[in-house]
Amino acid sequence: MKKTLILGASSNPTRYSNKAARKLLQYGHPIVCIGKKAESTPEFEIKSEKNPVADLDTITLYLNANNQKEYYDYILKLQPKRIIFNPGAENSELVDLANISGIETVEACTLVMLSVGNF
Repeated sequence: MKKTLILGASSNPTRYSNKAARKLLQYGHPIVCIGKKAESTPEFEIKSEKNPVADLDTITLYLNANNQKEYYDYILKLQPKRIIFNPGAENSELVDLANISGIETVEACTLVMLSVGNF
């Protein structure tokens, strides 16, 4: 199982970040959720602090490129194995920074990756 940080998490069940969180849990992947504000859902907690995350495999982004900037240092310090840029989160600047740091980058949809078995 791949521990995944959902950056841009939302408690709104119609948001794709929320759907991805529930689907990741359904597939048995442990998740950590960070959003603009601390919130709670029946399935998971959303934190607003940039806390360290041990044994992190993947960061899946649900923030547009502009909103990602404040997280650059945090993302790079976490040293995930990969970053998934979901539709609307594409960011060539962060891709370049991640690749320099040895982090794999993928432009894809986490929900689709899970459903076709290549997460």
